[in-house]
Order: sequence, then C-alpha cells, then structure tokens
Amino acid sequence: MIISTSGLFFGCKVGPMQKDELIQMHTLLCQIKNHLQTTGVAGEHSFREYESLGISPVHVHRSKGEHKRAIFLLGKELAQFAAHGELSGPALVSNRFAQLAASRQVVATARL
Repeated sequence: MIISTSGLFFGCKVGPMQKDELIQMHTLLCQIKNHLQTTGVAGEHSFREYESLGISPVHVHRSKGEHKRAIFLLGKELAQFAAHGELSGPALVSNRFAQLAASRQVVATARL
C-alpha cells in the first residue's frame, strides 16, 4: 500500500488529500500505535516525538498542516519501531525459532 499526501498515487495524478482524509489516516495510525502499546509490544514511551506534538485525531480544529506533520512523525516512529523492534524480520525469525524449540522440548520431555 502506498500512502501519499502529495497527490501522487501509483504514478497517477490525483487531488491532494482533504483534511478529513488526513484525519482518517491519522486515526488509523493512532489505532496501530495504541494496539502496539496495549498489547505490550511497544513501550509507553515508544512514540515520544509524536506525543510531544500534543495533537491527536480528535483535534479536528487543528490545521491540515498540523495533522500532516503528526502523520509523518507517527509514521516515521512506527516504521522505526517495526524496523528495529520486535516486529523486525530477524526478531520475528528469532521468536519463531524460540517457539519451535520450546515445542520440541515439550515433545522430547513427553517421550521420556
């Protein structure tokens, strides 16, 4: 999925995003952030730069530019978290191997 606020989508020219569309995108990114924090995958302070803005999707009175900035910062922090956190490729592989090893240990113990 390609997300663009500049008006280009898959190489086709479309109009710039409207404020309500930006707020919808902001809401989606916040839901992802909240899910990561609620499930304990991300710490409470994992998104400090975004939270320092003091803007959330419910702040509909804020300007279109402020919502764009919030989207970009939150998107950046989500991407950094995914690249370096527990959701990165090597971390996912490592977690899966740990699960497989634990399940094999249970099977081996049961055979004894």
